[in-house]
Amino acid sequence: YSQKIREVLADLMAQPTEAEDVHPLLRKREVKRIQLIHITPDRGLCGGLPSNLNRASGQFILGSQAPISVVTVGKKGRDFMVRAGRDVKAVFIEMPDRPGIADISAVARLAIDDYSSGYVDQVVVAYAQFVNTAVQRPVVEQLLPMQPAELKAGEAVGYIYEPASIQVLGALLPRFVEMQIYHAILESIASEQSARMVAMRNATDSANDLIDSLTLLMNKVRQEAITKELLDIVGGVAALEG
Repeated sequence: YSQKIREVLADLMAQPTEAEDVHPLLRKREVKRIQLIHITPDRGLCGGLPSNLNRASGQFILGSQAPISVVTVGKKGRDFMVRAGRDVKAVFIEMPDRPGIADISAVARLAIDDYSSGYVDQVVVAYAQFVNTAVQRPVVEQLLPMQPAELKAGEAVGYIYEPASIQVLGALLPRFVEMQIYHAILESIASEQSARMVAMRNATDSANDLIDSLTLLMNKVRQEAITKELLDIVGGVAALEG
């Protein structure tokens, strides 16, 4: 659903239109300030996932020419940004394992209001993309302003919308922002659970290997002690017989 609504809006934006008014969420401005929505886990014990996410966001911040305000979702990202001395505008923690749209509406509303008011000129979201159980990829992608699709000559047909296209966009764009943030949080939760499962499995395997090696060492030491005692007994008996 998240991918399809992005495709629909991108196609809609690329179509020719007679409307001169542009929706506030689509206005492109000179980037003087950026808002980064940084999504990380609340808890540890999930391998290098939090570090990889923090590193990706840190590299984006260092490579940006414009000042960046940060909205953190998750304790690991909050702690990292506070330690780094970044401008943390808002913090959201204790996100449910199965969140609904209502749980992320405050994050979406903050991004929409800041961009519509002109406080920021670009909104970027950083999250962990779930590839498979073993691979979770840190992603930093632009959320606002949305990029229109590149249409071929035959695809730019100029649809007639009822109501007007600007009204269609006005109804869809807030929903689009909500769904993209919701999608990013769901991807991050899936990545966190997979990374934790892999980390715990690796920890269990390491503990079992350590138990096996220590058990072998204990058996060798006990065998050496028994052998030494037997040698002492045999040596004592031989001495008495002699």
